[in-house]
Amino acid sequence: MNKGVALSKGEWLYFLGADDCLFSSNSLNLISGALEETADILLGAIQYDIKTSDSAFVKKNKGVFISKWSFIMWIKNTTHHQSIFYNRRVFDKNKYATHLSILADYALNLKLFKKKITVKTTSIIIASCKTTGVSKSYGWELYQEEIQLKTALSSKLLQPLFFTIAALKYMIKKGI
Repeated sequence: MNKGVALSKGEWLYFLGADDCLFSSNSLNLISGALEETADILLGAIQYDIKTSDSAFVKKNKGVFISKWSFIMWIKNTTHHQSIFYNRRVFDKNKYATHLSILADYALNLKLFKKKITVKTTSIIIASCKTTGVSKSYGWELYQEEIQLKTALSSKLLQPLFFTIAALKYMIKKGI
């Protein structure tokens, strides 16, 4: 993603996952009207391409996930990468953490949240997303990475709290 940012020319940057697609042929037109020069991020929504085997968490709200930018991001990821448009200036001083293999986008968003960047929200559904990615497998490696990134962005003293939260989320998602 950092290489893509370096090669890009536009004022607004968007990342679309390999197994995802724009929600409709009109998605970019709808979003273009919501982009504001003063905002660092435009946060929208995605709709999951639901399978019968997906969890109740994914099926909630008929698969529509509306990203939210709030303190709750420290507890769980309330943003979806395919629902975010970044103003180019965000990347002048911020990059994706290349040592994170699953949650580099989440780490960047938490870092930006800490910096209190300007965020505009919309309920426009931007992308249709599959539920087969590594972040939806809810393996323990996902939660280990989450503990690592949250600790690095806050304090070593909070690591036991982040571990407890991650362990609880893992058990809930795995039905333990």
